[in-house]
Order: sequence, then structure tokens, then C-alpha cells
Amino acid sequence: MQKTLLVMTLLISLTAGAQSPKYAETMQKNITLLDSAKTFDQLQSLAGTFDRIGDAEKTQWLPYYYAALAQTWIGWMPDTKDKDANSAKINAYLVKAEAIEKNAETYAVENMSATQQMLVDPQSRYMTNGKDAATALQKGLALDPNNPRLYYLQAMSLFGTPPQYGGGKDKAKPVFEKSIALYKSAQPKPLYPTWGQKQAETMLAQCQ
Repeated sequence: MQKTLLVMTLLISLTAGAQSPKYAETMQKNITLLDSAKTFDQLQSLAGTFDRIGDAEKTQWLPYYYAALAQTWIGWMPDTKDKDANSAKINAYLVKAEAIEKNAETYAVENMSATQQMLVDPQSRYMTNGKDAATALQKGLALDPNNPRLYYLQAMSLFGTPPQYGGGKDKAKPVFEKSIALYKSAQPKPLYPTWGQKQAETMLAQCQ
């Protein structure tokens, strides 16, 4: 009897944790759309779609992660004037994702959200938002020291930091190179993030 109960418990656990074919299909469709999205409206719509998928699934962190990522791409747009308001939306999605699972990928988006806020006024926000961005990067690398997106973001930070403060192209170049090498050897799980390699290669070319 005890063995039967144990088997039933394991089966229930496996079923609960499994991704349904419908979920996987819907996610892949919207991830593909996100990869090609270029306008505010497209990204805003996808953020809402991923959020609704997350609310329906309840146990999956990836939908909320992609909602936050779509909102992050909006934050990099020059037309997005209120970076603080946009970051608040990113962070709201991250709260949902990290309530399910905190990992290197969510920390990567945390880094970008804080960076966007810091860039509003780097001089006055470096010790607050800048520190938050650096902390997110450190926490992500502690969890996954081979995550290529974290090295890409680290290199971007170095690239944008003046040489007199420890940054510059020479400091960024080897980190971009490490990021690209890790992208090439990466074997991401289905539906997991893959973005960043093209951006890293473009930035590396600017370091030559």
C-alpha cells in the first residue's frame, strides 16, 4: 500500500511539473514573435500576452520572465521617456517570475531594469540604481557563472564606463569575447532565453 501511494505521489508531481504541449506551443509562438518585434505596440502586446500565460499557468516562471523582457526592450527605445515608470512595470513582472523561481535569467533582466533607471541621470543615480544593477549581475553570476547574457551585460557596463573609472573598450573586449564563446557552446533548454549573441558580436566589433 505504501509503495502504491509513493508511486501515485510521484506521478502527480511529475504531471504537475510537466509542460503541456499547448503551453509549449503557445510559448514558442510568442517567443518567436518577441524575437522579431520592433515597435512599442508589438512589445507591449507581447508583454501582456506573456503575463496572461503566466497567470493561467501559475507555476511557470518563463512567461513572466518574457513579459519582463518585452517591457525591457521598450525601455531601451529612445521614445520611452519615463524610464522609471517602465522599470516599475518590468519589476512587477519580475516579482511574479521570482516568486516561482529566482535564477540567473531573472537577475539579467533585473540588471537591465536598474541600468535603465540609472541612465536617466548617471551622476546622481550611480550609487543607487547603478549599485542595484551591479548587485543583480553578481547574484546572477553566482548562480550561473557560465551564463553568456550576464557576461554580455557586464561587458556593456564596462564599455559604457569611462577608462578613468575602470571601463572602456579595452576592458570590455575580453568580456564580450567570453560572452560570445559561451553563447556558441550553450545548450539552452526548450523555451529558455537565447538572446544576446548578435548584440555581443556587434559590440565586439566596436572594440577592435
